[in-house]
Amino acid sequence: MFDSLSDRLQNIISKTRTQELTQENMQEALREIRRALLEADVNLRVVKSFISNIKDKAEGENVVQGVDPSQQLVKIVHDELINLLGKEKHPLKLDGHPTLIMMLGLQGSGKTTSSAKLAVKLKKEGKNPLLVACDVYRPAAITQLQTLGKDIETEVFTIPDCKDVRHIVQSAIDYAKEKGFNVLILDTAGRLQIDVDMMAELLLIDRMFNPHEKLLVIDAMTGQEAVNVAENFDAQLGLTGLVLTKLDGDSRGGAALSVAYCTGKPIKLTGTGEKLNALEDFYPERMATRILGMGDIVSLVERAQEVFDEKQARELEEKMRKSEFSFNDFIKMQKQMKMFGSVDQLLGMLPGIKINKDDRQKLSHESDKQFKRIEVFTQSMTPEERSNPDLINTSRKKRIAKGCGMSLAEVNQIITQFQQMRMMMKGMSDMKEMMSKSGGMPNFGGKMGKHALNKAMSMMRRFK
Repeated sequence: MFDSLSDRLQNIISKTRTQELTQENMQEALREIRRALLEADVNLRVVKSFISNIKDKAEGENVVQGVDPSQQLVKIVHDELINLLGKEKHPLKLDGHPTLIMMLGLQGSGKTTSSAKLAVKLKKEGKNPLLVACDVYRPAAITQLQTLGKDIETEVFTIPDCKDVRHIVQSAIDYAKEKGFNVLILDTAGRLQIDVDMMAELLLIDRMFNPHEKLLVIDAMTGQEAVNVAENFDAQLGLTGLVLTKLDGDSRGGAALSVAYCTGKPIKLTGTGEKLNALEDFYPERMATRILGMGDIVSLVERAQEVFDEKQARELEEKMRKSEFSFNDFIKMQKQMKMFGSVDQLLGMLPGIKINKDDRQKLSHESDKQFKRIEVFTQSMTPEERSNPDLINTSRKKRIAKGCGMSLAEVNQIITQFQQMRMMMKGMSDMKEMMSKSGGMPNFGGKMGKHALNKAMSMMRRFK
């Protein structure tokens, strides 16, 4: 997501570090920024406005004397990126009884999957959503929605063999009121291209039921065409917001930087992965900091709070303290890390990490491969061995090696590294308890703290 643009902007800004912001070097920087935006498939109208605004701010009275030139340019570009992306977060309007959310888009944009992802998100927020199958034309569209609904344990409302979408929506509203659903997600029909019949049907639904949200789902990888699609839908229906899908697959980011500016409609949600929990609120400021390589610690912390169970964490800490940390606990911890997101996504949220997209993807691939390897290894154990690793003697190791297709040396290596990690975790837990009882150690966090952290990181890297 934005990798090529991010790399280019960071390189351009770094060139100004030892210079003052003069008219000459600013012109060169602006030319490079313009080129970077065009290569990222950003709409020409957007590029012209963006460059013009940066130029006005950089050459005007807003330039702070005595401030490092590169930092000043970062501030200007950062502020303009935020403006370009919509200035602030725009939450969904969910105050209806029930709330109607109309999902719009062309075929292949990810509309049906996004409807299911939105249901998952709303359930986490305490809502009771009902998916409504309004696509009565595409073969297997209703079946697809029903399958997704089953996966996420959310009811899907359909009327078999009914082609009257207005009747389906009205019946769904009546059903929702009767059964206590407070949000209806209407998965409407898409087309290969915008046509009169498609718009006529959508306009009828809009005028009859006045949805609280009309969200256009756009594939971020369509680039310039995303702007044309968004403008056409908005002109006909008056969109309330945009949902960008496949942001994790688009390294350029042109669609995200163009659609909000060209339509004047906010990006409300973004799809950042294939999993059904990979739909997030869109924060322009956070995205701007990520584009400029400044990370996104706030989103990282929020994701951690969603994924990690506090009670389970306390139980694991107690097991570490008593040296009872088992392979079962290790697999649980690994699965939680998988829910946290790919290594690629996590590295993108950390500030100051200078790793290109290809290398991040390689790391992510190796991490997935390693997790599967450990999972096969643990599945070759008996339940008693997983719970109590101390039971594993030479004969058991030979049996486990045969079961998982590894050599005896590889099995020995994994068990040795696991035992070392378990001892290290107990040591860290004991140190934490000692600090708690003594009211804290003021100097801890210097060399001792760094040494412990480095040792922990080294151990996790070696566990393979």
